[in-house]
Amino acid sequence: MTRARELLRSVKNLAILRELSKTNGGLDGIGDLIDNFIDSEAMKVCLERFKALPGGAEMVEQRYPPFQPDIEMLEKLPEGTLGKAYARMIRKLNYDADFFRPRETSSEALWLTQRIATTHDLHHVISGFNTEAAGESGVLAITATQIGFPAFVLLNALAHFRAFRFKPRELEMLSRGIAVGNRIGLEAAPLVLQRWEDGWEKPLKQWRKELGVSPADEEPFGRTY
Repeated sequence: MTRARELLRSVKNLAILRELSKTNGGLDGIGDLIDNFIDSEAMKVCLERFKALPGGAEMVEQRYPPFQPDIEMLEKLPEGTLGKAYARMIRKLNYDADFFRPRETSSEALWLTQRIATTHDLHHVISGFNTEAAGESGVLAITATQIGFPAFVLLNALAHFRAFRFKPRELEMLSRGIAVGNRIGLEAAPLVLQRWEDGWEKPLKQWRKELGVSPADEEPFGRTY
């Protein structure tokens, strides 16, 4: 039964990936892909890796509240703080801080999925990646490397294929972005484990130093936030 369910999941994933390749990564399609992994074996392994991290099991058990930043409040923080940098990114790119697909958090997999979805943009700020293709893949690579979040692994595989097949001149930059993301993921403390809400006032540089993050700011796909 499990093998049949996973086969059906793979078929659905292929359909979602096909649609994503046409829309160049639409948010609805990405949400569908993420949700399709909720009860998968790959997500089970991802959860095991997260819970094995110091404090990970406690966060899951507590159902640590989903990320809900107050952008207006963060804009008032001093220059150089994490909160100020995050708010600046959201405003500059005209993002909706609540863009993510709402999910209830009754299960461990749903909670972790929602936590990852809601903090994704903050990982851009911490890691120094921009929001272009190579920068996005770099940020996905961090979480994929640190806990094996299945949808992000698959999205980067799709990005590699699309570049190789349709935009070969972009393949080098994309590969480099993923490589830098992998490097950060291996060197730094787990980003998904951080309680960012408790340290908005802390300087961004201090966060990076404490986590061991050597940011991608100086790379072609980097950005200073």
